[in-house]
Amino acid sequence: MDFNSLKKNLKKDFTGFKNLNVAVLSNCSTQYLAQAMRGYGFEKKLSINIWEADYDAIDIAINYSASPLYTGKNDYVFLLFSTKKLQGKFYASNHKANFANEFLQEVENIVQTVSEKIKTNFIVCNLPEEQESVFGNFGNKTADSFIYQTRKINFELMQLAEKTANVFVADIAGLAAAKGKAYCFDSRLYVNADVIWSLDFTADVAVNTVQILESFVGSSKKCLILDLDNTTWGGIIGDDGVEGIQIGELGNGKSFTQLQQWAKALKERGIILAVCSKNTEEIAKEPFEQHPDMKLRLEDISVFVANWDNKADNIRYIQSVLNIGFDSMVFLDDNPFEREMVKTHIPQLTVPNLPEDPSEYISYLNTLNLFETVSYTSEDKERTKQYQEEASRVIAREKFTDEKDFLVSLNMVSEVKAFDAFTTPRVAQLTQRSNQFNLRTIRYSEEDVKQISSSADYVTFTFNLADKFGDHGLIAVVILKKQNAKELFVDTWIMSCRVLKRGVEQFTLAELMNWTKANGFEKINGQFISTPKNAIVKNHYQDLGFTSVNEIEGLWSLSITDYQAKPFYISAKNK
Repeated sequence: MDFNSLKKNLKKDFTGFKNLNVAVLSNCSTQYLAQAMRGYGFEKKLSINIWEADYDAIDIAINYSASPLYTGKNDYVFLLFSTKKLQGKFYASNHKANFANEFLQEVENIVQTVSEKIKTNFIVCNLPEEQESVFGNFGNKTADSFIYQTRKINFELMQLAEKTANVFVADIAGLAAAKGKAYCFDSRLYVNADVIWSLDFTADVAVNTVQILESFVGSSKKCLILDLDNTTWGGIIGDDGVEGIQIGELGNGKSFTQLQQWAKALKERGIILAVCSKNTEEIAKEPFEQHPDMKLRLEDISVFVANWDNKADNIRYIQSVLNIGFDSMVFLDDNPFEREMVKTHIPQLTVPNLPEDPSEYISYLNTLNLFETVSYTSEDKERTKQYQEEASRVIAREKFTDEKDFLVSLNMVSEVKAFDAFTTPRVAQLTQRSNQFNLRTIRYSEEDVKQISSSADYVTFTFNLADKFGDHGLIAVVILKKQNAKELFVDTWIMSCRVLKRGVEQFTLAELMNWTKANGFEKINGQFISTPKNAIVKNHYQDLGFTSVNEIEGLWSLSITDYQAKPFYISAKNK
């Protein structure tokens, strides 16, 4: 979207949108960026309230205790530095070879100073490169050149983010490189208003930044669904055969190989891959099994659907197996008719309008940045296997007429333990990403989780689940807060929707009640806070036997004496 379109959104109604408070600290003018961020927030149903520090007054903002930076409950701090201004500072410096180190120290001081006063996350913009002719190409060989120092700064920012849990990098340098300097920079705006980017590139930066904010609030894509003919490979498998389809490094096949490599990389990052194709299943699978140039294999696909039914119904089936929201799914299809039909029937689904020329697929998809994330754990790599196992469970379920018999046949075992160093990243990720089975939708960073784990005021639980088909991994998280000597409060109760209707809720409550009784507490209190996405747990406490104590605030309570265990077919393996 261009800047003017985003600016028009500011006149629209933001009522009912999720509120985010963002502080912007910069050494240049940011009013256009703030407008664009708020405007794109409307597109994503986010009401982004932005406080801008005074022009080039970062030190004042962070060192003044009554600053709105600290009093405004800012969830995020956006740090932006003008490359051109830094260039001027660099030229005036007597210690050019140490410029990057001094700048990084300044950034670290900002992060440390602010973090000591408020709990927040930092989004730091890296630096678009400025072409300079002082050293020419030799600038890549000497630390006394600005291009050398710029690239060092960008590398060091990545390292800072890697070691600092609440620091994230907005890759403005990569975005500017993709767009080109002529598009990104408006010399008149810079000279007259100290605006460092053109208005349209400002809009692009706003989109990029809001995508990061979306990931923080749990609005991330989790699944990529692929059509096959003329999308995953060139040609039609039913007509051309395995030998005739286009894949590989020759001619048009290279375009489809690039798409497969991109999809494979997403899968290895933890994105679920599925197939939805109008084809005969046996024929559609042949390239995955037989073609030597295929980058994707059947083991990379969590759910494979190939038949002659309409694609909207098939995607609904895929969604039922994966048990994730349609708004977490992306569907790629080369056929405009199929895309439009799916968009009409499943409007929550993201369906990009792929270019007619397959050689442009990847460059176009890269501009969309569909799979932004603010977390990544080793467990993400196992996601495909887990969903393949889930598909096997769905098929097995169809053989049983009695639900109890099916659950017993699974031979489910759950490991229950407190948070530890291994589960902390995954726990934080679940609080950030989980939207449906999330009773209060409180988001925690890794640092927050560590503090909760070490606090005597909290009791923590993680639940892993395995059955005869495989290991689900970590499927539930509960944080209990000690309200007083006799009562506990459910601060957080999150569960993977993959294990719904398996008795996990009943099993989890039984484990909580066992701990409560064994440790001298008499009651567990809970709360349900409604969001647009967690309606499936609206009756969670009621169904488990809790009593409503405040309907307006969504408060519930259950005492040890009133607790009556409901049946489940899961064995506990406690640590």
